[in-house]
Amino acid sequence: MKILRDIQVPMRDNVRLATDVYLPEGPGPWPVVLERTPYGKHLQSRSEIDGSGKEIGREKMAAAFVAEGMAVVYQDCRGRYGSEGEFEKYVHEAEDGFDTLAWLVEQTWCNGDIGTQGLSYAAHTQLAAACLNPPGLRTMVLDSGGFDNAYRWGIRQGGAFDLKQATWAFRQSKALEAGQTVSADELRTEIFEWFDRIPWSEGNSPLAKFSEYEAYLLRQWREGAFGEYWDVPGLHNAAHYEDMPVIPVLFMSSWFDVYVPSTLRNYQAFVEKGARPSLIMGPWLHGDRVIPSAGDMHFGTEAVFDVGFGHGWLEHRVQWLRSVLVDGVAPEPSERVFEMGSNRWVDSVGWPSEWARELTLYPGLGGTLLDKADKGSVELIADPAKPVPMVGGQATSGKPVFVGGSFNQVEDSRFFGADGSGRALVERDDVLSFATDVLEEDVVVAGSVTVEVHFNASTVDFDIAAKLVDVHPDGSAWNVTDGIQRARYRDSFSQPTLVEPGVEDSLIVELPATCMRFKRGHRIRIDLAGSNFPHFDVNPNSGEPEGYAERPVVARTQILLGESQTVVRM
Repeated sequence: MKILRDIQVPMRDNVRLATDVYLPEGPGPWPVVLERTPYGKHLQSRSEIDGSGKEIGREKMAAAFVAEGMAVVYQDCRGRYGSEGEFEKYVHEAEDGFDTLAWLVEQTWCNGDIGTQGLSYAAHTQLAAACLNPPGLRTMVLDSGGFDNAYRWGIRQGGAFDLKQATWAFRQSKALEAGQTVSADELRTEIFEWFDRIPWSEGNSPLAKFSEYEAYLLRQWREGAFGEYWDVPGLHNAAHYEDMPVIPVLFMSSWFDVYVPSTLRNYQAFVEKGARPSLIMGPWLHGDRVIPSAGDMHFGTEAVFDVGFGHGWLEHRVQWLRSVLVDGVAPEPSERVFEMGSNRWVDSVGWPSEWARELTLYPGLGGTLLDKADKGSVELIADPAKPVPMVGGQATSGKPVFVGGSFNQVEDSRFFGADGSGRALVERDDVLSFATDVLEEDVVVAGSVTVEVHFNASTVDFDIAAKLVDVHPDGSAWNVTDGIQRARYRDSFSQPTLVEPGVEDSLIVELPATCMRFKRGHRIRIDLAGSNFPHFDVNPNSGEPEGYAERPVVARTQILLGESQTVVRM
C-alpha cells in the first residue's frame, strides 16, 4: 500500500480535518472506503478483533480492502486528535461528512464511488452525512449506530437522560488529555464520587477541566423537550429519510445494545425506500461480536460471529463493499437474527416474522401476569435518594459505572448503587413484579414490547422503568429488555405537561425490541420501578427543569390494574 498520512481536508468553514489515505499499487483511480471516527484514526479500535481474539490494527484492516481494489480513508472527527475545530458530540457530522465525500470525489485517485463503514460513533457519522445525500455515496455498513432519533434512543429515552453520555465524555476527555486510551479501572474512584453527587452544574462536574465537553453534556441533559436543538441532521435522521440515497445498506446491531431501536427503524425505512438492505442482529454487547456472552448470560459458540457466519466481520464487510464498489452488484437482501433462549441464528423474512401475533397480558393483584386480571391498585414508591440500581440492560459506554448485558436480578455488588446483599431486586419495597404461571410450552417474543401503565399519582412528575425478565426454574431472573418513560412526556416529547395528582392518567413505556425464546418451565415477568440508575438520571419527582434536582420528593404512584387498565403487549 501507499500511505498518505495527516492530509488536512478543509471543511466549508475552513476547519481542517486530519485524514489518512491507503492506496493500492498502480495508477488508479479506485473506489473508496471511508471511516470517520472520534477515537483516533491511528489508534486500535477495541471492536476490531477476530474470532481468535487477535486485534486487527488500522493498517491490517486497510490492507484487506486494498487487496480487493479499494482505497481506504480514515479521518479524525472535528476537534478530535489531529483535527482542528471544537468537538460537540454528533452536531457537526452531517456537514463534515458531506464535505469529506465532496473532497474525495475530486481526488485523482478516487473513481467517484464511495462506501462508508464503522462502529458506533463511526456509524453515526455515516447516517448523518447520508441525510444530506453527499456526492459519491454508494453504500453504507452501519454497525451498532446511526440514530433514527437521538432524542428517543441514545441521548435520552422516554424523556430520561442516558448517563452513558457522561461516562463517555469523561473517558474520552481523559484519553485525549493522555493521548491514548485510558482504562475504566483507572477512572473508577473519581467517576464514582461524581455519580454520588448528582446533579452537576458548570464547573461542578467530572468534566469541569474539559469545558467544551461539559458544555454539550449539560446542554443535552437540560434540553429536556424535543425542539430545535434535537431536530437536526445527525440527531434526528428519521426526518431526512426521503433525502437519503436509495443505496444498499448493511445494518448490524445486538440485543443488549442501546441502538436496537435505531437500527431496526432505520432498516425498515430503507426497506420502504426500496433500497433492499440487509440486517444482522446478534446477542452481544455493543460491538462485542466475538464474545458469546452478554453480561453473565452465555449464548453458546454459535453466537460468535466468526462461527455463526463461517468467516469474520472484517471479511463480511470486505465482501459487501467489494460487491457494491468493485463489482457493481448489490448484495441480495437478507435478515439474520439471533434467537436467544434457543441460542440459534434465524433467517427471518420481514422482521418481525409475518406469522407473529401480539401477546397481551395484564398485571394483576398478587403479582400475576395473565390474559385477564381483576381490578385493583398497587403502590409504586420512588425515593430519589434511594434509586433502584441498574443490573444490566441495553446499554453501552457506561464503564466503569455501569455495564449492559443479562444478569440475575439481585443486589449484586458489581453494580453501582446495589447493596451487595444478593437479595432479589423484587424484594425491595420500590419494585413491583408481575409474572406468568410456569409456561407449559415455549413462547417466542420477537419484536417490540410495550407496557401501558394507568396510574393515579401523588407528584407532578415521576418515571416508570419497565423490565422484561426471564425467570428460570431455579428462581434466577434474567433481564431481557428494558425501557423508561418520564411522566411529563407521556403525551408529547415536544410539549411536556406535568401530571395532575389525584387524577387518573396513563403513559406507555416502550422497551427496545428483542428476540427471546422463553422456554417451557420458565416464567415471563415484568418488573416496574421508579428509576433505573445510573443508566438514566433520577427524576426528582418535583417537576423541576431537566438537569436540576434541588427539591426532590418521594413519589407514591398508584398503579391501576385490571383489563381496562395497565397492560403489557409483546
